[in-house]
Amino acid sequence: MSEKRRGSYAKGIAKREEILERALEVVGREGYAGASVRAIADAVGLSQAGLLHYFDSKEELFTEILRKRDEVDAALFGSADAANATADELRDGYVAVVRHNTEVPGLVHLFSRLAVDAADPAHPAHDYFLSRGAGLRAIYLDALQRAQRDGSLTREVDAEILVRIVQAVADGMQLQWMLDPEVDMAATIAAVFTLLGTQRSGATDA
Repeated sequence: MSEKRRGSYAKGIAKREEILERALEVVGREGYAGASVRAIADAVGLSQAGLLHYFDSKEELFTEILRKRDEVDAALFGSADAANATADELRDGYVAVVRHNTEVPGLVHLFSRLAVDAADPAHPAHDYFLSRGAGLRAIYLDALQRAQRDGSLTREVDAEILVRIVQAVADGMQLQWMLDPEVDMAATIAAVFTLLGTQRSGATDA
């Protein structure tokens, strides 16, 4: 690759990152319905056609906004060594993300809307949701299995099922919160983790 082409490529990557960073702000502020391609384009000083030069479609743009959101959240709330984090550390990080989500309702609406649309295998967000879910479950599965081995987490339910339960509760709470913003998502998620760590009095491991 020539020096000129490398420079052009680097500028394109930088502009794409700028678009996604500004788009996070626009969606968080204006919501999914108000965050049109025009609004995002205006925020970065581009025409709509100029904005979509960096993405194949509006759907891909919004999918990449969610990827960027995950990257930012991981930097702010994730463990530096998530693979070796304790169940408590992962819980605290997860609850912190959920609490933060109440401050950016537009991104919650975007996530929930795309999650439904992504049920179609042809949707640009389909692979994103599959890989995101699998990645999160893999991290939590390892931590929960370690917690089961050391006795700090109930063994009455398989760890893989527990991870699915936590994910299902989190996704469901987002829907409840969108309908009723008075719902405390973070407290509910924290309660689920508390219940998972509570064994019946007198219970023994098999």
